[in-house]
Amino acid sequence: MILAKKIKNLILIFCWILIQLKVHGFVVVIINEIMRLNEDPNVQGLALDLPESLCNSKVLNAVKPEKDVDGLSDVNLGRLVRGDAYDCLVPPTVCAVMELLEDLGETFCGKKVLLVGASGAVGAALQCMLQREGAMTLSCRWKAPELQTKLNHADVVIVGSTKPDDVPVSWIKPGTTIISCSHDLLSGEVIVQDDVSILQSNMVKNTERWIQSQQYRKWDLRCLKLQLLSPVPSDIEISRAQSPKAVDVLAKEIGLLTDEVEIYGQTKAKVRLSLLERLKDQPDGKYVLVAGITPTPLGEGKSTVTIGLVQALTAHLNINSFACLRQPSQGPTFGVKGGAAGGGYAQVIPMEEFNLHLTGDIHAITAANNLLAAAIDARILHENTQSDKALYNRLVPVVNGVRGFSAIQLARLRRLGISKTDPGSLTEEEIHKFARLDIDPSTITWQRVVDTNDRFLRKITVGQANTEKGFVRQAQFDIAVASEIMAILALTTSLQDMKERLGKMVVANDKKGEPVTAEDLGVTGALAVLMKDAIKPTLMQTLEGTPVFVHAGPFANIAHGNSSVLADKIALKLVGEKGFVVTEAGFGADIGMEKFFNIKCRASGLIPSVVVLVATVRALKMHGGGPNVTAGAPLKKEYTEENLQLVADGCCNLQKQIQITQLFGVPVVVALNVFKTDSPAEIDLVCKIAKQSGAFDAVPCDHWSAGGRGAVKLAQAVEKAANQKNSFKYLYSLELPIVEKIRIIAQKVYGAQDIELSPAAQSQVDRYTRQGFGNLPICMAKTHLSLSHQPERKGVPTGFILPISDVRASIGAGFIYPLVGTMSTMPGLPTRPCFYDIDLDPITEQVKGLF
Repeated sequence: MILAKKIKNLILIFCWILIQLKVHGFVVVIINEIMRLNEDPNVQGLALDLPESLCNSKVLNAVKPEKDVDGLSDVNLGRLVRGDAYDCLVPPTVCAVMELLEDLGETFCGKKVLLVGASGAVGAALQCMLQREGAMTLSCRWKAPELQTKLNHADVVIVGSTKPDDVPVSWIKPGTTIISCSHDLLSGEVIVQDDVSILQSNMVKNTERWIQSQQYRKWDLRCLKLQLLSPVPSDIEISRAQSPKAVDVLAKEIGLLTDEVEIYGQTKAKVRLSLLERLKDQPDGKYVLVAGITPTPLGEGKSTVTIGLVQALTAHLNINSFACLRQPSQGPTFGVKGGAAGGGYAQVIPMEEFNLHLTGDIHAITAANNLLAAAIDARILHENTQSDKALYNRLVPVVNGVRGFSAIQLARLRRLGISKTDPGSLTEEEIHKFARLDIDPSTITWQRVVDTNDRFLRKITVGQANTEKGFVRQAQFDIAVASEIMAILALTTSLQDMKERLGKMVVANDKKGEPVTAEDLGVTGALAVLMKDAIKPTLMQTLEGTPVFVHAGPFANIAHGNSSVLADKIALKLVGEKGFVVTEAGFGADIGMEKFFNIKCRASGLIPSVVVLVATVRALKMHGGGPNVTAGAPLKKEYTEENLQLVADGCCNLQKQIQITQLFGVPVVVALNVFKTDSPAEIDLVCKIAKQSGAFDAVPCDHWSAGGRGAVKLAQAVEKAANQKNSFKYLYSLELPIVEKIRIIAQKVYGAQDIELSPAAQSQVDRYTRQGFGNLPICMAKTHLSLSHQPERKGVPTGFILPISDVRASIGAGFIYPLVGTMSTMPGLPTRPCFYDIDLDPITEQVKGLF
């Protein structure tokens, strides 16, 4: 009944190509039209009505199998021969012949059926159906020498084409049943024509299959086997040793439809947002966040744990799971940190594609960001050098004799309270209000960006060319992932939402202290065009062939540090109600996790099921008073030899991060990322203290050396924790004043005694409150190397006053971000950057030395 209602409510579109052409040169035209209809999402079935001369295999096979109502494509015929009753359609002519023979009372078993002039797809389908009913089938051409003999012995003759004049009726034995699929050929025959009702029946069946394809489907995932080696090779060697599945195969395995996937090469693809509409009634899976303790400068392996966990869930426990990761910035990849594809036998592959460009999202953000920056300075120049009338005439020019406002200009007029739509009807005062933004250059907060660690762009001067007429100002470059557009990409929920957020971005204040937005500059539509592909998550896979979404990449110390809401939403639908989506928050739980809950979860409306808190013995020893850990320098013996006291002392940081998680009411599982230098006693001690401190469970993991198999116990613990009572809550109410929200984070999360705002910070807070932005969440820009604002203070600092040096706003992204101490939005290159080791083999074109 449900299916019948769906069919009734669905518009069944029959696309009849009524082309009576007899010249083979028109085949290309026909195929082009078929290809166009193939890609039309409103067309669920395609039937061809063509002269026999044009019904060649090229034309028939041009129709997508899923839209082939005639059932004459090679794919459909193959299914028919195999006996796939559900997946195939019986061609209408064949179906009509079989029904007619049944109506005539013919029994097929042992009967000799001769097909004359019935070749090609219809002839093959006829033979298949007749043989399935027990008939002995033969086929013959009209000009064949043995035609008379075969006609004399046939019990049933099925004629597929016009009979030549030199074939007499006397060749057919008396009493033979003759079925004609062509014209009136022989006396006593029954004529079969394509029955429209049969064609409609095929269309209904096709539609049923289409409706079925739109529903959620169980995964049919083929996981990849790992060839584990010891010692563990480099990340790039491991990545290259594995042969990834073609991404279109992966997409089909997890239930994506062909028209929902845009292929980028062999191993990555964009996924269209239309999937959310298709699966809107599908229940979400469980939502898991991977966070960590306060890390060393080397990182503690959150990405590796994330990948190891999903490999364990899907490849070893047969539970649908998706990893959702951020796209790494080129800056750290060529600088000091390296990439973010995981490591060892828990990676996203191909890792060099993951870390280099991917599908160009960061480049799109760079282009959009810098277009807006150019628009700001250009507008200031033009307003400073033109009268109101000249400026207005250029903003609203006469084009082909017609003068009119663009859509975005009409929206600006409405915001100004001007209801007029005729450019010639504005008063001088209205022209002045419309044409002049009156940007105060000293208040510009929008900076240019580049995806490279370039410290010399931290402070620049723009406008020094003579053509800029002396309008010089100081500015700066940020790294591309620090752009508000990146934050918007990560938090948006739809294309329309992204457009609205882009338009709301505040780039400066005018000379009256009111905010100036991207919408005021008229650039919103252009920004959306540049971002139209970047909004789609990128599908990749792990070393064990499980799916991964890579999307967005905001830094966690200067932004909210989480991958996109859209990737999470799509993945939660795809995994199904019993599946898991595992995503990662940047840096420690005090930074990335806090922002995940208070900012990202507010934007998405999603409720987390479990937090996985990643710790390492190395980091705990550092917090316990161990020597400094420096990237590129050998570890001191304290980190390579057993030292239970250092571990015990350092577990204070782990306990604090568990407590931070408990503030939000979400169960926490500690994942101890095990290194080969960790002793069993150290591992046991950490797990014991973690469980005593309120963790649901604490599990040692060796996925780096063993792949998903090394994280099976973690996966089992996460599955159990996800079934626990969840009392998730936000840390603060949005209605609280900005300063109070900052204080709550500082005291409850960081452990500060209080906060102290600089005069500049307080002034900004007052301004944003007056402008109506006081009810936004807070995104603290703070060092990730300590719970405090001082990187050198390890463990759990207390009694400190948290200094707020400045407060800025990302209105489009939807948060206020206070700067704690001095924060740089442009990293610098170290003395010996990673690029010293990166090279390209000119023969094989393989990247070398990436890791």
